[in-house]
Amino acid sequence: MLKNKLLALFVITSFLSSFIISNAKAETTFQPEKFPYTEMQIQVMPEFDYPEGWEKDTPSLLVGQYGTFTNKSGQDFDGKVELAVPAGEKGFQAYLVAEFPEDNKPEVQRPFDVDKEKGTISWKPSKAIKNNESYRFVVEYYTSSVDVKDKRSFTYEYSNPTEIGTLDVIFYAPMEAKEITLEPKAPNNTKSEYGEELFYYQYKDVKVGESYKYSFSYQKDGFKSTLDAINEKQPPNDENHTGVTGTATDQISGGSGGSTKTDGNRPLIGIGGAVVIGIAIIIAGVFVYLGLKGKSYSTTKAPSSKAVNQHPKKQQSKKETKSISVDDKKELRKKLLTGKIDQETYDEEMKKLI
Repeated sequence: MLKNKLLALFVITSFLSSFIISNAKAETTFQPEKFPYTEMQIQVMPEFDYPEGWEKDTPSLLVGQYGTFTNKSGQDFDGKVELAVPAGEKGFQAYLVAEFPEDNKPEVQRPFDVDKEKGTISWKPSKAIKNNESYRFVVEYYTSSVDVKDKRSFTYEYSNPTEIGTLDVIFYAPMEAKEITLEPKAPNNTKSEYGEELFYYQYKDVKVGESYKYSFSYQKDGFKSTLDAINEKQPPNDENHTGVTGTATDQISGGSGGSTKTDGNRPLIGIGGAVVIGIAIIIAGVFVYLGLKGKSYSTTKAPSSKAVNQHPKKQQSKKETKSISVDDKKELRKKLLTGKIDQETYDEEMKKLI
């Protein structure tokens, strides 16, 4: 009799344990349809910059996805966020994952995993995302999917896994590119004073599973990046343009293999390289004109490397101090160039550095 009771108790306990474990797993599984985006901005940038160790004479394609979603799962989420990326595509290198945990605070990078078999990149937010709470992030990666023949060409396709309130897609044509074609034709485009063209699409109330495909082609001699081409031009002679010449900053790729993991010790958001502020103002003006000014994902500069690296017992030389100030200015310019801060924020933060 006792044996039967113990057996029945064991069965009930096992069932409850299995149920509890199953529910716990469900709470930490990311289901995209339960995390709709209020906004998503995608920037597609062929030959904009090259990561460290990139194959010679091979154009790069840099893609940045900047999203804000809301937890509509009905409970707090403490698992990993998962995003589809072309991880199996030729030359794929995950460059950066970062989040924006607080308004008016700098972005914070997160360690991430790349699963080439699933075609995903995943990371765990620094803290649980509460029910009905919004979460902002950025993912950036490179591929070598630009085909080089008579003309250089590539296709970019985005299929959304959830609803999106506003979807912006922006293409940056390479500097010195000619005979540029983009299908479907962009409803908005402009050209900077340096000759770089930007093409902009906006979609409202995007439904789950809707797909957008673009074909981009152009002619271009050589493999000079847009940033290198800009840096070779003479910047205007004023205090906001000092120190804009120089080489691109080092970049760290996510590695290769079936699944890769970062150590988190990579730079904060930045495409890399010294950026001339002239083109930054032009592009920022485009965002203002197209109604994107309010979409600043970071409104303060990154922590100064001077504050982090200066030894309290060793005073820095004037040369070192100047170099660090230039680096801070370059970081601000990069954020303005890609629309991560607006012109007003840029001006305020620049005054602090001068």
